[in-house]
Amino acid sequence: MALFVHLAPEKETNSIRRGGIKPRRLKVPLADGFDRIVFAMPVTDDFYVSHQWLRELKRSGQRTIVGVYFRIPDEQPVMVGHYNQNHQMLSATEAVGIVFNAEQPEGFEVIIPRKIEPTEIQKINSVPQVMGWRYYPNAKGKKPCGCPYCTKGDINSKRIREAYEKSFGG
Repeated sequence: MALFVHLAPEKETNSIRRGGIKPRRLKVPLADGFDRIVFAMPVTDDFYVSHQWLRELKRSGQRTIVGVYFRIPDEQPVMVGHYNQNHQMLSATEAVGIVFNAEQPEGFEVIIPRKIEPTEIQKINSVPQVMGWRYYPNAKGKKPCGCPYCTKGDINSKRIREAYEKSFGG
């Protein structure tokens, strides 16, 4: 059985232990049967790759994120791909292979079209809170976009917007 990790707010730990990981409902389904989904990453040899989404998820305001580790059947249909590109429908083990063998695995995600039952959860662990990338993979060292749309609600957004506007000579 394939091992995955789902990153969730620490405050939902007890709820996840009792009821599992509830899927997020999408307004527009990704594919047939993919209207309620759970995002995850395969657990690989590279801890960074498996937990790369942590800092990006923290941008929404969550203070502490935990890793929920679970196993699903190898033949479970999932979608896998880079977050801003089309995803392919594969089995869970094939999805693990795609991420594991990707030349640049940063930005990949696995989408599971169902609830993760409490019996499938192996453990819930705290993880380092400074792991991963923000904005997009390979963004380190590049200035973030300061337009009001991109910085809406972000931490330090006023400072970023002011620097952005100043760069135009305003």
